[in-house]
Amino acid sequence: MLRSALGIVFSICFVTVAAPVSAASSTTHSAAKKRSHAAHSAKPAAKSAAKSTAKAAHHKTVAVKSHRKTAVKHAAVAAAVAAPAVATAGDMAGLHAKRDPLALRSNAALVMDQNTGQILFEKNASVALPIASLTKLMTAMVVLEARQNMDEILQVTDDDVDRERFSASRLRVGSQLSRANMLHIALMSSENRAASALGRHYPGGLPAFVAAMNAKARTLGMSDTRYVDPTGLSSNNVASARDLAKLVNAAYHFPTIREYSTDDHYQVDPGKRPIQYTTSNRLVLNPNWKIGLQKTGYINEAGRCLVMQATIESRPVIMVFLDSKGKDSRIADASRIRKWLEASKFPMLTQVSAKQG
Repeated sequence: MLRSALGIVFSICFVTVAAPVSAASSTTHSAAKKRSHAAHSAKPAAKSAAKSTAKAAHHKTVAVKSHRKTAVKHAAVAAAVAAPAVATAGDMAGLHAKRDPLALRSNAALVMDQNTGQILFEKNASVALPIASLTKLMTAMVVLEARQNMDEILQVTDDDVDRERFSASRLRVGSQLSRANMLHIALMSSENRAASALGRHYPGGLPAFVAAMNAKARTLGMSDTRYVDPTGLSSNNVASARDLAKLVNAAYHFPTIREYSTDDHYQVDPGKRPIQYTTSNRLVLNPNWKIGLQKTGYINEAGRCLVMQATIESRPVIMVFLDSKGKDSRIADASRIRKWLEASKFPMLTQVSAKQG
């Protein structure tokens, strides 16, 4: 009986002690569950907030970059507008003030019937001006008349690097090409280091080569012409439009010059990897033009220059444009002359000669 009473008391005590523990455990589990649920619910919200923040930051960055680009673009345009145009030798001589009936953008020009020698159009044609890379036509004639081995390999050296204008070249020092290839890219693409190498490898070197250039000019009756280098990088290489018409006419008699100057693209291998060159005159690519010889030129003092031999209305003509304003202005001037010749059927000089000062 006593044992039964003790058992009942023990059971009651056990239940009394265990109940709070169980309740506490249950409460703890419930709280943990709630925290877990709250944390789980908070994750999407946190992710969403993070995405929104990142997106806002991205839009802000894009807006800042766009603003910067716009500011830079506006600054560049403003600088271009504000920057004064470079005065050419023709401008300084006052040639830009003289007008012509065709409103050419070139300060000096001449058009000649190649068959008869008749001058069809002229504008400041007797004024000696810098001629830039038009020089290379004379360079080519001197090389070809010397009858040097065209297969001989010539090497570009530090002496061929432009120290006057620091112009770019695709021929590195050490490049090796045949004399023919050097001449090809000098005429077609105005490669200056190639022209310099041609002059250096002339018997007697550059001094003898330049002397030969000037001697040839005198032979052709080019009294307003003077050469000091074979590239045209020097502004001291000068000639008048009348003289250049004589040069083009003489150069036209060399099949090699006609072929190389009117080629549209050419590949050379100077040693490390092949280099693809293209023409410097896009009119060569125009099937509506029949061009037998051409050469372009440009330095600051000379402006944009162009000489061509072309057939218009079944008649060969020689065109000379010096000190043209604008990148494509010399091409536009050639087109104006062509349209005028086609429309007027080659009128006499007295109808179109630009008024001289």
